Amino acid sequence: MPTIGIPNVSPLLEAELEISMERVESLLRSHIEGDYPLVVETSRHLVEAGGKRLRPLLTLITAQFGDPSARGIIEAAVVCELTHLATLYHDDVMDEAPLRRGVQSANDRWGNTIAILTGDYLFAKASDLLADLGPEAVRLQARTFERLVIGQITETQGPQNGEDPLEHYLQVVADKTGSLIATSAKFGAMLSGASREVTETVTKFGEKIGVAFQLADDVIDIASESNQSGKTPGTDLREGVLTLVTLNVMRSTDKADKELQKLLKKPIKDTKTVNQVLKALRNHKALDQSRLQLHQVAKEAREALGPLPVSDASAALFSLCDAVVDRST
Repeated sequence: MPTIGIPNVSPLLEAELEISMERVESLLRSHIEGDYPLVVETSRHLVEAGGKRLRPLLTLITAQFGDPSARGIIEAAVVCELTHLATLYHDDVMDEAPLRRGVQSANDRWGNTIAILTGDYLFAKASDLLADLGPEAVRLQARTFERLVIGQITETQGPQNGEDPLEHYLQVVADKTGSLIATSAKFGAMLSGASREVTETVTKFGEKIGVAFQLADDVIDIASESNQSGKTPGTDLREGVLTLVTLNVMRSTDKADKELQKLLKKPIKDTKTVNQVLKALRNHKALDQSRLQLHQVAKEAREALGPLPVSDASAALFSLCDAVVDRST
């Protein structure tokens, strides 16, 4: 797979994207520099741990539908990644996660207070970049942040008034993951001067592929025996968090699933039990059912791309759908 992480991209576009991603990475690292060594150290922690950089990459690809060299595109790409990183610091505190991107989480290393304040610092640095991109960009970011917060609150609150748990979860995923990926796509098209139709199309695609990306992580968290998703397999089981696969198990009416459902209703702290439950889930029909649901969302993402003109950029977005699905197989 190419350096940018998407297969079958035209060599010319791939080379251009790699150069632009180097500029993104450079600005991302330099922008978090400051006069407070601890803040710089904690902020660098997840930046240097790597990550897929999906959000800035998507901004760069959708900028191809207008002028990819237009002012503000690199900055917007960095804004999206900074926002994403900030949410990870906060999420890890709420989830009490010990690992993120294959390294010790900030909250585990420095404590919850420092992790929360580091997230706040990154939000501030994102806002600093946004200020030069104009009121429309600031408003887009504010509305995205609103959805991120609502998604987190809704997740914390849980399904209400007989709401279907799976439907509730999919809405949480759309708010917590889909919204920022949709915004990343919109920034590229909007700032490059692409048409309104193209901008709306890539925004719709961004939300769909964002949901698919999270559902792929859900499958990987159960199916993978490695740290493929950047966290220890079974992390959600340990936290008592129901995601796509386990929600499908909870929907089962098969009496044989009663014991498994009982275990899934609360956090599983014992490593031996976690491994037993993982083994059961890997052999459960819910895993294949979840893969089918992932494929359906990825299909909807592909269909959303229909109005786009045929180009190397649109081909790259189609290939991104394949890459997301392939992660879970």
